[in-house]
Amino acid sequence: MSRSRQVLIVDDAPVNLALFEALVKRLGGCEVSSFGDAVQALSWLNAHDVDLIIVDYMMPLLNGLDFIQSVRSKPGLETVPILMVTANDQKEVRYRALRAGASDFLTKPVDRAEFEARASNLLSLGDARRQLADRATWLAEEVRKATAQAVQREHETVIRLSRAAEYRDPETGAHILRMAHYSHLIARALGLSQAQQDLILVAAPLHDIGKVGVADAILLKPGRLTPDEFEVMKQHTVYGYEILRDSTSEILQAGASIALGHHEKFDGNGYPNRLRGEEIPIFSRIVAVADVFDALTSARPYKPAWTLEDASQWIRSQSGSHFDPACVAVFFEHWDEVLGIRERFGDSEDDWPSMISDFA
Repeated sequence: MSRSRQVLIVDDAPVNLALFEALVKRLGGCEVSSFGDAVQALSWLNAHDVDLIIVDYMMPLLNGLDFIQSVRSKPGLETVPILMVTANDQKEVRYRALRAGASDFLTKPVDRAEFEARASNLLSLGDARRQLADRATWLAEEVRKATAQAVQREHETVIRLSRAAEYRDPETGAHILRMAHYSHLIARALGLSQAQQDLILVAAPLHDIGKVGVADAILLKPGRLTPDEFEVMKQHTVYGYEILRDSTSEILQAGASIALGHHEKFDGNGYPNRLRGEEIPIFSRIVAVADVFDALTSARPYKPAWTLEDASQWIRSQSGSHFDPACVAVFFEHWDEVLGIRERFGDSEDDWPSMISDFA
């Protein structure tokens, strides 16, 4: 069922209001609101939509020109059709009304046929205006949906790319989900912007992507690495950076920075570039805490899981040397959330498909 078109009539003469109401109703499909007071009509417009306004020029308190200017200043009413009623000898008024925003004119005495034609044309114009606005709204929503789908696909690609490295390392896919959410928690607690929080959540899982370039004999060695082997292992940070750095994706660019810097230490004794303190990018400082904590508290073929107490004690002991003290502090200030993340993301591979949705 089509909606009724709303027509507002403003005229201080009751006989004119009655005449215009009768003429509008003859058009069919219209609901009429009439006011003899222009100020009251403006107040009514604050809470109502309208498809056509018919306004007289000569009125007390607020004449037609001032009324039109006030209407045009209201958000959403910049293009609503306005039909102004003037006398035959008021050409200068008409010119000023056009500049103020009038759409068309009627001259007194009003001819019924002319009124019907002009009013119908302006209502059709209003219909087209509304349809265009509806179309623009629909297009905006479709763009939003398409953008959301593209972002979802990019996020899923990043997670699956991250998992490629996990397949070559004795860790579970849930590790990258836990450490990513720990990273998000720390970023939020540090007061990073919402955009940065969202970015680190999806970029953090790329921290070890460079392990795809490390030989299995070193990557999968169950025992302690020799000094030479450890030097080779260190290169995974550089490999990850090289893999990701030239991407146009903001997520992959952030991942490149994280991959390169997440083994740097706050005291300058990390690798690969021995950066110190705030020389280390904030994302890398955050991921360092999140990654090490989850690695310590997770069982691996070559080691049992540390207890939460032991892991927490060790992380605290490395504050200011290995880790950024600010990151460590806020991590433990939100301990209940840390435990919630551990419980939410277990090591079951059956949970993997649903886990991906947590990065949408």
